Amino acid sequence: MQVRRTLLVAHPAERMYDLIEGAEHYPSFLPWCASATILERNDDVVAARVAVEVRGVRLQFVTRNRKRRPEWMGLALDEGPFARFGGEWNLKPLGADGCRIDFALDYDFERALLRSVASAVFDRITNTLVDAFVARADALGAAIPAVAPVTPSPLVPVMAPPSRLQSDQGDPR
Repeated sequence: MQVRRTLLVAHPAERMYDLIEGAEHYPSFLPWCASATILERNDDVVAARVAVEVRGVRLQFVTRNRKRRPEWMGLALDEGPFARFGGEWNLKPLGADGCRIDFALDYDFERALLRSVASAVFDRITNTLVDAFVARADALGAAIPAVAPVTPSPLVPVMAPPSRLQSDQGDPR
């Protein structure tokens, strides 16, 4: 499936870009987004795990997206149920208060059964995605949250605090 959308919007490219990059906020305004977690974010890449759930169909995937703020983000699948998944967001500033958004996505599901069940749902999501971001920008105005840096952290073992019972054993009272 291929999706192509071009839209002129009355929001600066920087704000629209922050909305697009801010996957951790997707569940608050994309009704099909069950959860989203940023796995890594730096000046060059943003990686996120996204869970989509609509009408009992649940998909989870990880994208690792190259980026050049505020004008471009390349979408690439890191893991998930797709045989093919790639695309890009291009944002071109139009003065201080507007931009042109070009969105392109090319995808296909790995398995025929999943394709038959999930294609209609995912097609609807991808075809309304740009409109959903614009509606969110309209609702937030200048209050679009800035994205917070995230760097991958090594797994650090967490030690449980000693139980109350153990600490009482050494107490002479």
